[in-house]
Amino acid sequence: MASISFRNVTKRFGDVMAVDDVSLDIHDNAFFCLFGPPLSGKSTILKLILGLERPDEGEILIDGRPVTNVSPARRNVAMVFQNLALFPHMTALQNIRFPLVERGIDPDRIEARVADVTAKLHIGHILHKPPAQLSGGERQRVAIARALVRDPVAYLMDDPISALDARLREETRVELRRIQQEMGKTLVYVTHDQEEAMSVADGMAVFEHGKVRQTGTPEELYRRPNSTYVASMLGAPAMNVVPMALAPRMQVAEAPRRADSLGVRPENLRVGAGDTAEIIEVEPLGGFTTLGLSLEGTPLRATLRGQPEFTAGERVGLTVDPGRAHFFDAGGAALAAR
Repeated sequence: MASISFRNVTKRFGDVMAVDDVSLDIHDNAFFCLFGPPLSGKSTILKLILGLERPDEGEILIDGRPVTNVSPARRNVAMVFQNLALFPHMTALQNIRFPLVERGIDPDRIEARVADVTAKLHIGHILHKPPAQLSGGERQRVAIARALVRDPVAYLMDDPISALDARLREETRVELRRIQQEMGKTLVYVTHDQEEAMSVADGMAVFEHGKVRQTGTPEELYRRPNSTYVASMLGAPAMNVVPMALAPRMQVAEAPRRADSLGVRPENLRVGAGDTAEIIEVEPLGGFTTLGLSLEGTPLRATLRGQPEFTAGERVGLTVDPGRAHFFDAGGAALAAR
């Protein structure tokens, strides 16, 4: 078990700032997600934890001990890479067993460990196949199993289930969460899928251009984003952010003095009788319906329960519960409501 901490860590690749003065605490036994768009620094963070890269500045600690000058082998962390790095000349079973065989683990313990992990990942039927005969999703599950059979202090996973179809991706992330809890290990998980991050994480850090923009639980980040950037990254559809000049049209009267824009989650935008906005599109999604709206030329999204009877071209009124309104200054930073 291990906590992982970054203290003002910076990593450059030539002129590219991959990680920019990052300070971060990942608690022991946490399922922690590094979330952000591609090239935002997430994968570099994993390589710094593993020891494949060294920081140009700052310090990395595992269990409170500095590891900046400690070799990857001595850090005892396991990683699932994006490219999977399976041995093509080995079967799936041999790939999974390899880390334990290399460490001279007792064969009986190896077989018991492999049987447990492969059962949890539902890959017992493909263990005789080499990687070339596996689908992309099967190869990813083999790579995950190879990491899980070890007994490291932490697991690192770089977007490990992106090749799976939607249904299997959902099942696998639930399984990973369950396995992490059963094993009582720290798991650091990189993803650019906000639904994936919010559904499994204890905590998460939102990245942009190598910087951590906000950390917290998924609920904290969703309910109290500290900027328009974080607000736009979490939620599907994303938060509506409109100029304050349009706030009165949605019955929002009270706002902080420096407010430049108003943010409203689609599920908190109430739609009723009136002549405030025009419905541009109606998207029924079973248990809820998403409306595309135009408010004086500004696009908005509203999410409503069930399948209300609205039609494109209809004009409607909009209101916002004052307790659900977000306010941002001209630089995009969140402001406290009055």
